[in-house]
Amino acid sequence: MSKTLFNGAGVAIVTPFNADGSVNFEALGNLIDFQIQNSTDAIIICGTTGEASTLTDDEQIETIKFTVEKVNKKVPVIAGAGSNDTRHGIELCKRCEQVGADGLLIVTPYYNKTTQKGLIKYYTNMAGATNLPVIMYSVAGRTGLNIAPKTVAELAKVDNIVAIKEASGNISQVAEIANLTQGELDIYSGNDDMIVPLLSLGGKGVISVLSNVAPKFTHDMIQSYFDGDTKKATQMQIDCVPLVNALFSEVNPIPVKTALNMMGFNVGGFREPLVEMEEANRALLETELKKFNLI
Repeated sequence: MSKTLFNGAGVAIVTPFNADGSVNFEALGNLIDFQIQNSTDAIIICGTTGEASTLTDDEQIETIKFTVEKVNKKVPVIAGAGSNDTRHGIELCKRCEQVGADGLLIVTPYYNKTTQKGLIKYYTNMAGATNLPVIMYSVAGRTGLNIAPKTVAELAKVDNIVAIKEASGNISQVAEIANLTQGELDIYSGNDDMIVPLLSLGGKGVISVLSNVAPKFTHDMIQSYFDGDTKKATQMQIDCVPLVNALFSEVNPIPVKTALNMMGFNVGGFREPLVEMEEANRALLETELKKFNLI
């Protein structure tokens, strides 16, 4: 199995909704076209930003299937999966493979959580249920559960576990993972404000919220680093910090969907319990989008 799913900027794409709360496939198709036209390197569908936690299983699989067909192999499509119930997660993995996903992004168990020993069993069982390459997703801020570096290194031995999305915000932890895996596992940033620092430790790119609104910029920042222009990449990382902060001024994906609506993409609202932005944060977001010439 090829180890690397993609190099560069993968967008953690939002799920648009109609006024009645159903998935808006027309708007999703427009977003996918926008992403591909602006050099996005992969589409990550039905992750945290895609509000997968409030999609039914059938909605999730239908949305992934639509994305696979719309993208039509132009870039890899990586499907969000995983669960706090291993049996449920395995079923999702199988269904994602059946509808043509190129890879899986599997989040750690949430709420009931588990031990590090349990994580090894969880990911080994998930990976064993599919032929697809698997990206582990470590986001303790969401799940209350961190994948420890030694656990990551152990799971890197599983044939089709090929990468980790590291969203701990702890660059020392990323360095330790890189040291323990020695290139045997790809590392993607899960934090838009830490893309270039993670690239400096051998990272392959980002799974990005920022890419929803600025896909070409995010791609070019990473490509500049790969091309050896670290000064340009570093300045781009610094320049986007205010916009990234605005995109995370409230719980993701509230700000990014608000931003996309400001940009004219008609992605609709949110599944409750997510709600509309506070006016002060919305005004800040609008200001930063204007500074980036996005609206």
